[in-house]
Amino acid sequence: MQRAELLNKVIKSGVVSVVRADSAQKALQMVEAIVAGGIKSIELTYSVPKANDVIAELVEKYAGTDVVIGAGTVLDPTSARLAIVAGAQFIVSPSFNKEVAKICNLYQIPYVPGVLTPKEAQIALEYGSELIKLFPGDITGPKMIKDLKGPFPYINILPSGGVTVDNVADWFAAGAVAVSAGGGVTAPAAKGDYAGVTANAQKFMAAFEAATN
Repeated sequence: MQRAELLNKVIKSGVVSVVRADSAQKALQMVEAIVAGGIKSIELTYSVPKANDVIAELVEKYAGTDVVIGAGTVLDPTSARLAIVAGAQFIVSPSFNKEVAKICNLYQIPYVPGVLTPKEAQIALEYGSELIKLFPGDITGPKMIKDLKGPFPYINILPSGGVTVDNVADWFAAGAVAVSAGGGVTAPAAKGDYAGVTANAQKFMAAFEAATN
């Protein structure tokens, strides 16, 4: 049941915040600011220095809460296993990798691969992915979700790329189960403005709640 519970937490959270930073310390500060703004799902990308250490620290910090810590930009099975051993509660990739899918299935961790075509969506479903990342979303737009749900009515889609506070409602109206946001939440951190990150997180959560209630 572990995988189902983790997946449900991610979907229920509504918004996944993608964290990219050039130091472990900045990543930790960013996550703190994001969580303060109400976003409960964090995708810490593997481009963050010492990503596994950061994941381990975050998982320990938020143990027993609704906050879910995942690893992003996972490109190969070795990275996936290291992230899972560090405590990552879901794995996200920009594209589908069957070996990563197998590792995640083995450890009962949700695998969220990036897909752009119906063929990629079908392969991801065949390998057990229960949440699919539509990427890059700014190229496809919300209509792609409706199109994919024709042949794959039960597919759960998380759009990533091109998601803004202003179009959150459009994505959910098209059938998204949650949305992924990067710079739209975290951009102020580049100038050390973590209060701005918190404010952006609050805006995204407000948009999510308005779109789904």
